[in-house]
Amino acid sequence: MADPHAVTSLAALEALYGPAVERSLQKVRRDIDAPSRDFIRASPFCVLSTRGADGRLHGTPRGDAPGFVAVLSPTELALPDRRGNNRLDALRDILADPQVALLFLIPGVGETLRVGGMADITTDPALRAALAQQGQMPATVLRIRVEEVFFQCARALLRSRLWGETPRPAGVPTAGAFMNSALNGAFDAEEYDRTGPARLAANLY
Repeated sequence: MADPHAVTSLAALEALYGPAVERSLQKVRRDIDAPSRDFIRASPFCVLSTRGADGRLHGTPRGDAPGFVAVLSPTELALPDRRGNNRLDALRDILADPQVALLFLIPGVGETLRVGGMADITTDPALRAALAQQGQMPATVLRIRVEEVFFQCARALLRSRLWGETPRPAGVPTAGAFMNSALNGAFDAEEYDRTGPARLAANLY
């Protein structure tokens, strides 16, 4: 039986939530800025999202030592494919549809970083050698052309208490640093970070 409460139009959806917070729109970039670069270099884990020829979606974990995803330029990332079970779900998907999304996480950090773009699979010997670990080169590397980058606030991780009492690592860019970069320095990052915990606590639910 059809759900009589189903939301089936964009107008109905927007009426339930209201307009987007302006800062959530301002923070979107088309390149890897300095805070995004530093966040990626500090991240030991990301989720790679892909879509196959049959329309099925996959979200696969990728992890290694912090910085395992290399920032080749402000518009390109390199993600090594480490040893696995050879299902190759994500790689098969990319052959059919090169659109990908990455979600970077850092233990102890509430913010996450979202990156969207287009991926190619390469066996470039120099790139594989540069991304080798413990004497083992990845069989392939994803070269990802960046099209969209933005940080996600800490609400989801605060609600889930995912990191427990894990302390925030030193040097990881803050939400204020991301916003300051997005607005070309015309933003009070220190004040934003100082008031952040109370602001988030007041708006978790």
